[in-house]
Amino acid sequence: MSGPLCRLVLLLCSVPLLGVRAGVGKYSRAANENRADEEVVEFRIQRLNQVWEKAQRLQFSPVKLAELHSDLKIQEKDELNWKKLKAEGLDDDGEKEAKLRRSLNVILAKYGLDGKKNTQTEDNNYIKDGTENDVLNDPRLEKLWNKARTSGKFSEEELDNLWREFLHHKEKTNEYSILLDTVSRTEEIHKNVISPDENEIKTEDLHNKHTDLKEKLRSINQGFDRLRKISHEGYSGERDFNEPRVNDLWDLARTANFSQSELESFKEELKHFETKIEKHQHYQKQLEISHEKLKHIAETGDVEHLKKSTEKHNALTDKFKQLGYKVKKHLQDLTSRVSKDGLNHNEL
Repeated sequence: MSGPLCRLVLLLCSVPLLGVRAGVGKYSRAANENRADEEVVEFRIQRLNQVWEKAQRLQFSPVKLAELHSDLKIQEKDELNWKKLKAEGLDDDGEKEAKLRRSLNVILAKYGLDGKKNTQTEDNNYIKDGTENDVLNDPRLEKLWNKARTSGKFSEEELDNLWREFLHHKEKTNEYSILLDTVSRTEEIHKNVISPDENEIKTEDLHNKHTDLKEKLRSINQGFDRLRKISHEGYSGERDFNEPRVNDLWDLARTANFSQSELESFKEELKHFETKIEKHQHYQKQLEISHEKLKHIAETGDVEHLKKSTEKHNALTDKFKQLGYKVKKHLQDLTSRVSKDGLNHNEL
């Protein structure tokens, strides 16, 4: 193999790795002493590194890798915080630890890393070739979507927005199914509990799990009612938000135990959050374009051009990962606030 061609092959092989290693945090360290110096790990928790490495071996797309990176970063932060609480004796009942396990299980299933057959698609765009029902995989959603897209009540942009809402609803339903499965398995294990004291702890643990399920199911039902209303009537000119995740939060907030001033303040915060999401979506599109551009440059055999483009691609990947983490952390904080108040309101 000639020198330039050999260099090109090496660069091509390094593109995905460069993209995910760029911007490694100050806490990164070698996974073990036998690895080469440049082989640094991405997370401080080995279990999360194993998930990350598996995703790389499966050659996830840059966007999917970046999304997984954001989820794992939040999981890492939560687990490190839990370790501090445990050291201070603040998680005696083990509920926070159990919640972290459930959270990781959701991540693994979401990205098809749980060992089960992955039937999900990576395509988040509006599909026009008639295969969208295969993606939704839910007869009720399929019926609503077909009604909406053939009604003539939506512009092309509105259909794009509505399609994102349908996909978002499907994701919420998948997460609920995963959580329901983990709770069912936990209940089966708890049937063998012998100690009365231990049984009291496990009962409280299951109560908390069912509270999580109750809240997720409430959000799913509200979301489906919204989709049904929009599909039949179209979007009104008084829409508060375009982004599905923001609409979910707003719907929850309006039924929560907020005062009028608190509700108005929360709405303003949601506007800023939606802007952040739109910025993240912009970077996603740019990253997808960059990935395709890299593949095209690789085919030309221009090694120097590929090297420069790879550097730009890595910088873009870093921006996308950083903003993705901020979006998901902000979503987590907002959801926690509105869900807590919503449950308090409903249980009065």
